[in-house]
Amino acid sequence: VARHGGHEDTSKMRTAVLFMAAMAGTATAFAPGMGFAPATAQRTAFAPAAIPPTLRAARSIRQPARAAGGMLMQTATGLDTTALARAANEARGIAMDSIAAAKSGHLGLPLGCAEIGAVLYGDYMQYNPKDPTWLNRDRFVLSGGHGSMFLYSWLHIAGYALPMEEVKNFRQHHSMTPGHPEFPNSEHNTPGIEATTGPLGQGVVNAAGIACAQKMEQAMFNTKDHTIFDSIVISLCGDGCLQEGVSAEGAAFAAHEGLDNLIIVYDSNDVTLDKMAEYTQSEDTAARYEAYGWEVVTVDGHDLASVKSTMDAFRLAKNGKPKLLIAKTIIGKGIDEVAGTNAAHGEAGVAFVKASKERLGLTEPWQVSKDTYAHFASVEKKNVEKYDAWTKTYGAWKAANADKAAMLEKFQKKEVMSAADMFKNIPAFDQDKNIATREAGAVVIQSISDLVPNFLSGSADLHGSNKNYIKTGGNFGRGFDKSYAGKNFYFGIREHAMGSLMNGISFHGLFRPSGATFLVFVDYMRHTLRIAALAELPTTYILTHDSIGVGEDGPTPQPVETVSSLRTFPNMHVMRPADPEETVGAYVHSQQRKNGPTCLILTRQNVQTLKTVPVETRREGTLKGGYVAHKETGPLKMIIMAAGSEVQHAFKAAEAMGDGVRVVSMPCMDVFDEQTQAYKDEVLPRSCTKRVAMEAGIGAMWYKYTGLDGKVISVERFGFSAPGDIVMEELGMTADNLIKECKAYM
Repeated sequence: VARHGGHEDTSKMRTAVLFMAAMAGTATAFAPGMGFAPATAQRTAFAPAAIPPTLRAARSIRQPARAAGGMLMQTATGLDTTALARAANEARGIAMDSIAAAKSGHLGLPLGCAEIGAVLYGDYMQYNPKDPTWLNRDRFVLSGGHGSMFLYSWLHIAGYALPMEEVKNFRQHHSMTPGHPEFPNSEHNTPGIEATTGPLGQGVVNAAGIACAQKMEQAMFNTKDHTIFDSIVISLCGDGCLQEGVSAEGAAFAAHEGLDNLIIVYDSNDVTLDKMAEYTQSEDTAARYEAYGWEVVTVDGHDLASVKSTMDAFRLAKNGKPKLLIAKTIIGKGIDEVAGTNAAHGEAGVAFVKASKERLGLTEPWQVSKDTYAHFASVEKKNVEKYDAWTKTYGAWKAANADKAAMLEKFQKKEVMSAADMFKNIPAFDQDKNIATREAGAVVIQSISDLVPNFLSGSADLHGSNKNYIKTGGNFGRGFDKSYAGKNFYFGIREHAMGSLMNGISFHGLFRPSGATFLVFVDYMRHTLRIAALAELPTTYILTHDSIGVGEDGPTPQPVETVSSLRTFPNMHVMRPADPEETVGAYVHSQQRKNGPTCLILTRQNVQTLKTVPVETRREGTLKGGYVAHKETGPLKMIIMAAGSEVQHAFKAAEAMGDGVRVVSMPCMDVFDEQTQAYKDEVLPRSCTKRVAMEAGIGAMWYKYTGLDGKVISVERFGFSAPGDIVMEELGMTADNLIKECKAYM
């Protein structure tokens, strides 16, 4: 056993790894600077290692003994390495054929990690391909989503409902095998896909979010008599994922909160797309992760027995530490002409597929032998035996815990109380009191937590400012006053990781996460919002301090472009409520959604409660995205539209302009656009072309309602440091300026 820095670590974890590796015939020896390195490495044990292990060093690791035909011989009791090695080569062949047929794709990862896939699907993971959403399955997340043929090959071989015809249709229109893995949604329903991945770094943090959800389900539902949840999550990543900063945020969070059910397999092939990895990185990754608080082991990623024995030890080690398996691999292994170089990453190896397959003994297109199918049928049989035993345990648990069982089934079915019933259970606010919508949110979220038991909240170190703390929820995590049943997540100053963790929790499927920060900081987590919208995840983002009204802090934290930019996301509902009752409607809407995320855009400053509008009208109108908040009493001459804190100004302007002016509150453009044409025409009659819109931000999105001849009063520049009311006045966000503009327009 070796450790970076050359210091012996005698932890039980490492002792277990050493023992299991020794039993597999792959015992390791101390080699300073190399981490866990196979003793068979041609570098002398105990010799100084001045140069970090590179591809050359990885290649110097001797391969295990081989039988005739190049197949690995049996090296570990219970591990059929002959069958798994054959399957690994056939998975390589499937990837080669599909990528060659598509004339598009990434060969490097599927070929370089084939042995890892063979271990995961052919021996290690707890799954049932006939019930791919089994509650207690181990989950696998391919963080390097570009290598999607790795996943499709193994899902097919392992017996999931992914026919070979769909594998052959890789990257084709309407196929089950898109270019990157896509979580089941309205576009794709490929079984066995646990997360939509592609943006590097996201998947490993999604996996940490899944690990959080697994810890939570264990804490909520396991009892002293029955364990119904004990699964783990594994993610496969490469250098690109670990170079992206989000992975560092997620790694720190995972270690701090003791997510020892999380295993990251790092495909360490010393290659990135442009150059060999040494061109852009020189850090000691193992030492970095050990510093976070992870268990770190390095193995030859092509040695089936080493991978398996280490993973077994990882599963057993409930020591409060996430696990990092550094698997030294050769990218594009099997295509000798490009293997081990950055050319292997993409399609460069396609030209050599025919000859490479022949060298591997693969003579047919998309060849999978009867022996491989038979082996994986036996794997499935063993897994089904575990599944059946679990089913009996679940039945006994359910009989003994009726209340818990009823709650779990609701979570699983994603059942949520109707909006009407939610409204009945959320008291109206004091109509004579003007408060900030974030303050209203602080009240509403308590009711939401009671009405939606699987609703979770969290903040990037801003609970006190975002006002989103669930008072009776407890805090999630390890140590202090935390438990894994806690509903409040302290994400730390890690917005990007917060978004990825939320997505992971949502991918898991039982819980409905929300997370909060200042609106201006949402750009730190922008790609996670995009994935949530694409994957149709019902996540909620609570984004406060929504405009130039932030005031004294100056233009840096004053968002002007942010709301409009969020509105450009397809399938993202951006709700900017005008007062406390609209805030109720916005929160309720976020929990009614089952096919996409919602952004709640809330003010720091107080806003006028629209007490002349019935409570029901405001709440129900918010659910429709836009509604008539003030109806004209004479012939309709003008419509004033606004959202959020500017709606109060629209009321004053309508009063000043006479009886022919209508006010439309537009808390959510996307939801309004989804309404029937009849409803939209009722709110915005086509006969009235005099239309004015006002919002304290970039105004381009409003022209679809005002028309090009309409008037949009907006903020088209950055703000400045001054009290919020002065900034608002100077930049035209007042009732007086709105009245002035309306009169000039008329």
